[in-house]
Amino acid sequence: MSPPLTPFKSVQYAGSAPGSRLIVLGAVHGNETCGTRAIERVMAELDCGALALATGSVSFVPVSNPLAYAHGRRTGDRNLNRALLPADAPREFEDHVANWLCPLLAAHEVLLDLHSFHGGGQPFVMVGPQDNAGPLEPFAQAAREEALARCLGVGRVVDGWLDTYAAGVARRRRSAQAEGRADALEMDPRYGIGTTEYMRSVGGCALTLECGSHDDPASIEVAYAAIRNTLAHLGLSGEPAPPARRLEALSLVSVVDRQDAGDAFVRDWHSFDVLEQGEAIARRASGELLTAPHDGWIVFPFAAAQPWQEWYYLARASERFG
Repeated sequence: MSPPLTPFKSVQYAGSAPGSRLIVLGAVHGNETCGTRAIERVMAELDCGALALATGSVSFVPVSNPLAYAHGRRTGDRNLNRALLPADAPREFEDHVANWLCPLLAAHEVLLDLHSFHGGGQPFVMVGPQDNAGPLEPFAQAAREEALARCLGVGRVVDGWLDTYAAGVARRRRSAQAEGRADALEMDPRYGIGTTEYMRSVGGCALTLECGSHDDPASIEVAYAAIRNTLAHLGLSGEPAPPARRLEALSLVSVVDRQDAGDAFVRDWHSFDVLEQGEAIARRASGELLTAPHDGWIVFPFAAAQPWQEWYYLARASERFG
C-alpha cells in the first residue's frame, strides 16, 4: 500500500501579452533530478527579476513524482512514464499523479520533459512521429517539434519510440500466449504512453530531453540551457531566439526483451555505443548469442531488466533531420 499522498505542486508564471503555454517537468523519475535543479534555478531568476516573461505562460513542475523523488529512486509504485492515463479507480501512487498531471498537461500547448540516464553518453532529445493519421499516434505538429528540438542546445535527436514499443508489445503478447503466461501491464500497448505521448494525444507537442548522466553536474547545465532556449524560441522571454542546430538523427527500430534472469550482456553497454552488423551483444541463458542485425547503435541497455521486459533497443541512422 502506498504511503499518504504528498501534495502535488506546480508553479505558473504569466506574461502580460498572449502567447504559447509551456509546461516543464522535472523528476518524472525520482532519481533523475537535473530537471528539478534546473527548474529551481530558472524559477529563482523569474522571482528576482533576472528573467521575465514577455508573453504567454510557463508552468513548472519541479517534482512530478514526489514518492519516487522522496526515496531517490526511479519509481514509486510503478513507472510514471508508462501508461500515463487518468484512472477511474486509482490503485497505485502513479495513478493519483496521472489524475492530477494529465489535466495539467492538457491545459498547455508545449511540453519539455527533462530526464537523465544511467551511465555515460551525450545528451539527446526524443521527438514524436512525423505527421500522420494512423491509429497508433496520429499527429500534426511534427514541424513545431522539430524546430524546437533544433534549438535546445543538444546535437542528437531520436524518434520511433511508440512504434517500436508497440511492436515489442505485440511480440511479447504472442510469446505469452504461446507459453501460457499470464497477461501483464507491460503487454498493453498503452503502457508505452508517457508524458510526451499523452501531451500529443490531447493536441499539444512535446519533447523529452535526456540531459546526461544522473550524477553528472553537467546534466543540470544542459537542462537549464534547454529551458532558457525554449522560453526564447517560443517568444515567451523576449530574448533572442537561439540558432537552429544541425542534428544527428537516429530512429529506434526494434526492442529486445530479456527472457530469463540468466540472460546477460557480453559487455557493459551504454546508450549509443556503435554496433556493427554481426557484432555480439548478449547471450541468452540457453546459450543463444544475440548479435546486431545491422549497423547502428544500442540504446537504453538495461542489464537489470526483469524477464519479459525491455532489455535494449536498436537504432539506425535517419534522414529526417538532414
